[in-house]
Amino acid sequence: MRKLLAFAFLFFFFWDKTLAQIAPAPPLKVDNITSILEKGGQFTTFIKLLKATQVADQLNNQLSTPDPNDGITVFAPSDNAFSGLKPGTLNSLSDQEKLQLVQFHILPTLMSTSQFQTASNPLRTQAGDVKGGKFPLNVTAEGNQVNVTTGVVNATVENSVFSDRRIAVYQVDKVLLPLEIFGTAPEPAPAPVVPENGSLVSSPKTAVKGADAAGAVSLKFHALAMGFSSFAVFWAIFGGF
Repeated sequence: MRKLLAFAFLFFFFWDKTLAQIAPAPPLKVDNITSILEKGGQFTTFIKLLKATQVADQLNNQLSTPDPNDGITVFAPSDNAFSGLKPGTLNSLSDQEKLQLVQFHILPTLMSTSQFQTASNPLRTQAGDVKGGKFPLNVTAEGNQVNVTTGVVNATVENSVFSDRRIAVYQVDKVLLPLEIFGTAPEPAPAPVVPENGSLVSSPKTAVKGADAAGAVSLKFHALAMGFSSFAVFWAIFGGF
């Protein structure tokens, strides 16, 4: 009887241990970008843009990967940062421009605060390649302060909102406005002035050239007239001989 009980104990012990070894691992807890920002409590406008452009779905798909390759870095403007924009700025953008604006706040690599000090500028964002100078994003670090410049605005990283091995989210005090969308266009050349009679007014330089040409013609005509006068006098004196 004792042997039977001992055998039964050993059987259930090793059976339970074997089941524990082959049981599937619990699913990886996934934090999506929306929940991360909602926990921050001050990113309502940025969350709306992420959802409207469907960038939130894209980021969440990347975060659901158990072992992402490069990770993601997000610069999240606070609601105060959006309130600092000129009225109507967001409404004036097309859907494509809104998408590029959101993508400009996302790096396709995971960067810690210490890596900002050795970053190779300009950084590549999801908005596009930086070689054409359309979406340059530069990060510089001085001590504990991290600055982000776009060619249009200079922003400061205020704090770290969230960080793990897949994603890092940093709060910035200004909306990162890309040069491609918000850059100042060169001023067009001034149009020529048209007076009431419909003829174009010459530029000062052209007028000077015209005056010089008219003067040269006048001098030539004067010299020719003097020549004829001299010939007439000569003929009147000596022509009778």
